[in-house]
Amino acid sequence: MIKILHAEDDADIREIAAMALSLSGEFELVQAASGEDAVRQVETFRPDVLLLDMMMPGMTGCEALDKIREKALFKDIPAIFMTARAQNSEIECLHACGASAVISKPFDPLSLGDQIMEILERHRLSLSA
Repeated sequence: MIKILHAEDDADIREIAAMALSLSGEFELVQAASGEDAVRQVETFRPDVLLLDMMMPGMTGCEALDKIREKALFKDIPAIFMTARAQNSEIECLHACGASAVISKPFDPLSLGDQIMEILERHRLSLSA
């Protein structure tokens, strides 16, 4: 099972993502309603991948990722950002703050699991290259 920590402030999007990722049976999902909550949960859940909303009140996805990566255990954890602001400049900023990939909102719930698996495979291949 691939463990995903999903940080998203919109309850509807959290619910859609949870339903979408439960379909495959390949994922164990813990959700956080804020960046701060994700930072708190990362130690006890120990995810394989982060799925982060960019725009959240209090702490952005990039700020949450920075805090999480301060912990040695999570220094290289792959981070996938989900954002409605998917212009080239925003995507470049997300990659600069450590994103492995960016998924645009609205996302396709039926392909979300496959997208995450493809991103993780690319991440794994880049580490072994």
